Amino acid sequence: MASGMNRFLHSFNSRLEEPVRQHLKNVYASLTLSAVSAGVGAYVHIYTELLSAGLLTLLGSVGFLIALLSTPDNGKNTRLRLGYLLGISFFTGLGMGPLLDTVIDINPSIIMTALLGTAVIFISFSLSALFAKRGRWLYLGGTLMTLLSALLLLSIGNLFFGSYLIFQAHLYLGLLLMCGFVLYDTQLIIEKRMRGDKDFIVHSLDLFIDFVGIFKRLVIILTQKDQQKRNRRD
Repeated sequence: MASGMNRFLHSFNSRLEEPVRQHLKNVYASLTLSAVSAGVGAYVHIYTELLSAGLLTLLGSVGFLIALLSTPDNGKNTRLRLGYLLGISFFTGLGMGPLLDTVIDINPSIIMTALLGTAVIFISFSLSALFAKRGRWLYLGGTLMTLLSALLLLSIGNLFFGSYLIFQAHLYLGLLLMCGFVLYDTQLIIEKRMRGDKDFIVHSLDLFIDFVGIFKRLVIILTQKDQQKRNRRD
């Protein structure tokens, strides 16, 4: 076990320069804090009466996002910008409250299963990107953006059609899309850092969006499967 970890670290260190490795450590540390902040937001909606998902959620997320993007990194405002990031993630978690409320009524264990599944998927695709040849997955950018636009149009169209098949296609293709973005964004972050971009907070925001996208879709998929099992038993 120890020798395997040593080989892993040696391979990781040999592939990436020290500034890039340190940058990635900062990115993933910020991502971890964002996930915790999102969890706090979800907890506040579900178990307290302090705040609930609604218009405030959207305004809060957009407000903190604008504040973050309009505050360039100057090397001295890291804590302020990290606070903006945690504000975004908090309101994101708060916004997931209604979905999690529904899931808890059906089967609370789905949330933990989805969270573990998201972690496994995210880590697997992140490692694939980190150990792949430099720039190998950057070619996915155009395809991912095209697929994202198609899914957006599909979602808008389904507001009028209300098709279950379209919803399912949107759900599973969306999950595949988010996995692709983990590959793409991870290698893009490495490439940006190699070119001098040190803004690890914005970079972690990209990965946080990917993580949440995978989690929400897994929650819905697992909930559907649980309901189907219950229907068959009934």
